[in-house]
Amino acid sequence: MWEARRMTRALALPAADASTPAASRREWDAEELLASHRVEAPLIAAGRRCHGGFDEEGIYRSPRTLARLPAIATWQAEHRADFATDLLDVPVSSWPEPFPNVAQAKLLLRAGVREPIVTILTRIGTVEGFGAMIRHAGVGDPQRFFAEPVAGTALAHLDRGLFEAHARDEAGHGDEAGHRDMWFAARDVAFEDPVTEDETARMLERMGLAAAAPGAAPPDPSAVRQRIEETRRFSELDLGLEMLVARMIGILLIEISAFHTFAWAEAVLADTELAAGDGAAASIVAYIRQDETPHVEYLKTALTEMRDRTFIGDSGRKLPGRDVVGALWERGLAESLGPRREQQHEVTRREIERAVSARRDADDLLAEIEVLGGAA
Repeated sequence: MWEARRMTRALALPAADASTPAASRREWDAEELLASHRVEAPLIAAGRRCHGGFDEEGIYRSPRTLARLPAIATWQAEHRADFATDLLDVPVSSWPEPFPNVAQAKLLLRAGVREPIVTILTRIGTVEGFGAMIRHAGVGDPQRFFAEPVAGTALAHLDRGLFEAHARDEAGHGDEAGHRDMWFAARDVAFEDPVTEDETARMLERMGLAAAAPGAAPPDPSAVRQRIEETRRFSELDLGLEMLVARMIGILLIEISAFHTFAWAEAVLADTELAAGDGAAASIVAYIRQDETPHVEYLKTALTEMRDRTFIGDSGRKLPGRDVVGALWERGLAESLGPRREQQHEVTRREIERAVSARRDADDLLAEIEVLGGAA
């Protein structure tokens, strides 16, 4: 419990300290934004060397945050001072609790039904691995798309370290595992290596992630482009720029809503009667949760910087940032709270029904899960 409380406090981005040289800096190079704190001991999870580590006081230090955190804090402070606006945000409470909730998940585990929980942890890790794709989302120098200067902003640093740091955090870098493998490690510690590679592939297919399964064919580029064109809102804007804004909004909403998932996973995996590892799996999740804080903060900052500026279209037409970011934000939020969540809920429900289908008490278990649907 101490570990979880400490990680909760770490979610607040530290304010820029005017007494430090970093506080006055608005320009950074990629190497600086990718720099990490010196650690005394590495983080090892399920035998894997992970990113981050522990300082001389035994406190976990997230990777690549030596300059990234103070830089983000400075950009946020400067934006508030220059534009007198609040950062784009949405409360975590906007999303309902995960399904199954903590009580429902523990009911399944007490009944010996581990498969749905194992599947959920596998899905989370797989989706985290997709985060590496953000390194390919850049559009080069963003200044050509905005009427106002962008120098010294988070927006100007997306392709100068912020996207790359995010990608490395999620998928790992070099011989250091990232969040994808850390979620798998939490699963394997808690449930003692529960799945083979073949079982993982079948599991991902059932969860609608067939493209992530081993040996899956890559998506058809023409089909992908057609889907993108059909969902465009601002045809006068550069296509890559509109895609970038929409993708950043989608990732930000996933990252914010994921804090429900972190709390759920920590609560379930910390129960030593139901999960192996003496709470180690919950600690791994807490480290991931701390690592995600700069992702949320830089995305909020860059999107706010776009919102409060003026976009320039391909023809030279100017569009208020509030109109562009506002429209894409509302669409992204509606999808996150509506169809996407409902689809995930239904897929998980089918996994639970499949896992209990051969049991004599299947109907009783499913009925009790429904009763616990309103439990905290």
